[in-house]
Amino acid sequence: MGFQHVKMPDSGDKIRIEDGQLVVSDEPVLGFIEGDGIGADITPACMKVWNAAVEKAYGGKRRVHWAELYLGEKAAGIYDGDYFPQETLDAIKELNVAIKGPLTTPVGEGFRSLNVSLRQTLDLYACVRPVKWYEGVPSPLKKPHEVDAVIFRENTEDVYCGLEYESGTPENEKLAKFLREEMGAEFFEGAGIGIKPISAYGSKRLVRKAIQYAIDNNRKSVTLVHKGNIMKFTEGAFRKWGYELAAEEFGDVTITEDELWEKHDGKQPEGKIVIKDRIADIMFQLMLLRPADFDVLATMNLNGDYLSDSLAAEVGGMGIAPGANMADNVAVFEATHGTAPKYAGQDKVNPSSLLFSGCMMFDYIGWPEVTKLIEDAFEAVVGNKIVTYDFARQIDNATEVKTSGFADALVDAINKS
Repeated sequence: MGFQHVKMPDSGDKIRIEDGQLVVSDEPVLGFIEGDGIGADITPACMKVWNAAVEKAYGGKRRVHWAELYLGEKAAGIYDGDYFPQETLDAIKELNVAIKGPLTTPVGEGFRSLNVSLRQTLDLYACVRPVKWYEGVPSPLKKPHEVDAVIFRENTEDVYCGLEYESGTPENEKLAKFLREEMGAEFFEGAGIGIKPISAYGSKRLVRKAIQYAIDNNRKSVTLVHKGNIMKFTEGAFRKWGYELAAEEFGDVTITEDELWEKHDGKQPEGKIVIKDRIADIMFQLMLLRPADFDVLATMNLNGDYLSDSLAAEVGGMGIAPGANMADNVAVFEATHGTAPKYAGQDKVNPSSLLFSGCMMFDYIGWPEVTKLIEDAFEAVVGNKIVTYDFARQIDNATEVKTSGFADALVDAINKS
């Protein structure tokens, strides 16, 4: 496909999909979106680290060919004010794998959120957020090393559908009248109305991806997180459909928590993944008190939003929280924090959210050696108390460095490993 502004590298191979599997050469083309605000600071820093780790891991036998794509403010400057150019969406679909920095949503116009629009347009139905602690990172927990969970958050239904009707509008009044007169609903006059669709199709494909991840990564359990005790036909249905999917498609490798105790006296059989569920509000407590009991979490959009940010706080905060948005084939990895405009251009912030999102990307394409080098380097550098400002204010006698300085320290640690 020809592009107007996107320039594909002169060399390298685009990642292909064959029989539902990624086909990745030793020189893949990966898309990147710099991002707005601090994106211009953290993206070059991360690319320096990623490239160094690839070189170290494979001694020049593998390398990444980067293709810059455009969304947000940079896109608006190139595409005559268009923050969300179709060309970029086409390029992501052609490349299958991309990574992006944080994006600004224009205030008072256009999209509710560029990130939400990207997920919905490309049907990136699974937001995947791994949460684990790295040695040396400040944490409010006594035993942060017990936190090692991966959240699968549904990305296209629930509150992300955007089905809201503002109080006082004709649409609101029409819907309120129907609900009261035809459906017998009772609620206060003048209420804003929101609808949260949750379907069997959307629920099952998310749980399918979560269970497959657990299988591929030797995880022991998948927990369905819901508020089904109150919202029985949406969140309760999510729970029901999740159990159905596990039994129908993964019955040979899964058992329920009830079966674990009734048939195995609580001792997990070799090669079996336990499917269990927890009420959402209780889950927050359990992830503080007994985080080691949970492995992969599958949940709806709003629960996942709260839970992923809360868990990130347990292991160092949003500044180091990685994430990805995935469809069956296309995957876009991303920094999970905002654009932090007051720090833009200051070479100040922690690049680790985007850095570890890149690690997720390299794991996804089958290059785990890159991730191992970066994670080991990160622990070595932070262990030496060489950190950006966010950690420096929490660590005694820390050496505070800039974004670029932190990247340089990581590269040096990688090269010396």
